[in-house]
Amino acid sequence: MTALIHPTAVIHPQAELADDVRVGPYSVVGANVKLDQGCQLDSHVVIEGYSQIGPNNRFFPFSCIGAEPQDKKYRNEPTELRIGKGNTFRENVTVNTGTVQDIGYTQIGDHNWIMAGVHIAHDCVVGNNTIFANAVALAGHVKVDDWAILGGYTLVHQFCHIGAHAFCGMGSVINQDVPNYVVVSGNIAKPHGINSEGLKRRGFNEAQIGLIKKAYRVLYRKELKLAQAVAEMMQMNDAQGTLDALIAFLNQDHHSGIIR
Repeated sequence: MTALIHPTAVIHPQAELADDVRVGPYSVVGANVKLDQGCQLDSHVVIEGYSQIGPNNRFFPFSCIGAEPQDKKYRNEPTELRIGKGNTFRENVTVNTGTVQDIGYTQIGDHNWIMAGVHIAHDCVVGNNTIFANAVALAGHVKVDDWAILGGYTLVHQFCHIGAHAFCGMGSVINQDVPNYVVVSGNIAKPHGINSEGLKRRGFNEAQIGLIKKAYRVLYRKELKLAQAVAEMMQMNDAQGTLDALIAFLNQDHHSGIIR
């Protein structure tokens, strides 16, 4: 392991690093950090806090991972950061640990592509295969589900939930939940159809995409109350359950409502 750590790096003796972890010049790894196989820290990376990092994650220069939350109520509680496998954290990414007022940890899943200058605040939960373009900022307690894409400079208000396969255009300001499959953009963000191209790339067939488009029209074009829209979607759902995930999302509690 020593041969893979640059002599200018600072590794706390209590930190747990797999044998093939690479740590570049001037990087710092704190006492309560665990780095699994295949992780790579380029120069000037800081990983601290109670941070559990899965295999094959790469951290580009000046990323700061596992710092304490930007919350005035924080009193040095041992809250956590949990990161899965195969993620990329580009330059100047910041990810904070959780708070005891919520779930107590921040969580990032697998194979996420997190570009330069992104901020992921305390108690956020990010799924798998997401893309966060440059300078995306998540406030505390935000959830982002699998395959969602957030365009550059998107801002997400605290407690918002972005559903699977949703697409948020560049510079979007999100202050309500974004349902699965929906494309939103603007300040304040408004709906603009479904993410058809993304669904094609992920194996959804024409019939499924057509049904999702019909569900979108029920939700956004028929001027129904949310419960009425969900009831109609349940009736039009197919045998494969194409709309199951969307219906489940809409049936959740929504802290600030959904974008409509």
